[in-house]
Amino acid sequence: MKSIFDEHYKADFEKAGLLERSGGDLQHLISDAATMQLIRWTDGGFGMAAHNYDGDMLTDQIAQVHRSPGFITSNLVGRKEDGSLIKEFEASHGTVSDLWNDHLAGKETSLNPLGLVEAMMGAMQHAATLDAENNPSDEEKKIVEAKIFNYTETLRTAMHNTFRYGQGTRDMSGPSGFTTEDYIAKVAWRLQRYLAMQDEEVPPPQLHEPDRKFLRNFSIDVEATNKMFQKYDTNGDGQIDYPEFEAMMIKLNLAPKVKAEEEHGPDV
Repeated sequence: MKSIFDEHYKADFEKAGLLERSGGDLQHLISDAATMQLIRWTDGGFGMAAHNYDGDMLTDQIAQVHRSPGFITSNLVGRKEDGSLIKEFEASHGTVSDLWNDHLAGKETSLNPLGLVEAMMGAMQHAATLDAENNPSDEEKKIVEAKIFNYTETLRTAMHNTFRYGQGTRDMSGPSGFTTEDYIAKVAWRLQRYLAMQDEEVPPPQLHEPDRKFLRNFSIDVEATNKMFQKYDTNGDGQIDYPEFEAMMIKLNLAPKVKAEEEHGPDV
């Protein structure tokens, strides 16, 4: 009998190259063995399914391998009976009570907020998507969804770049790293700059042919030509279509001449 994994997920995992380590089969591990594999597989490229408590323990370990409990977020995903997604987002590190107590005592803290902010951004995006999907005919909902996704993605870029520039918290940037408050202030500064750059960007001009009046051989009586055009633009739509052109030819008594040229060629 095929397992649920083999029936529903194995083909996708193989396509993504996530079964190479296991030889192509799903491995069943107890939690301590899974812990050891995480230490060996620190370069990623694998997936694990675990019960809630085991999952909490394993994700905390991944965060510690990378030196920061705030490094990772936790997402719980399910489906309602109607098929719509249920998503819950949380920071995997919990309340971090020791740093909270230090904060209450007025001491400096240096907590990496990546996991917490990622959870908040995930919740914002999911809420916006649900609202748009539940109101498919409301264009305003789609606009709000796009704005929320733009804001959260820009915030993510600002957070990640702050770490790249060596301005992260001390768990990731060493003793010279920022305090919690200073890091948040730096991210807020960078975020506002990025958003302002978006608002100030001017779309590129549309390319078009230069005005014909700049041609060296331009010798047209514009006023007279415009009067003639308006005379034959009978419906006033700013262009002359074939019926209008035909009517113009008849009025100018040019239609017989055109027909003769088509049959016998122009006079030379």
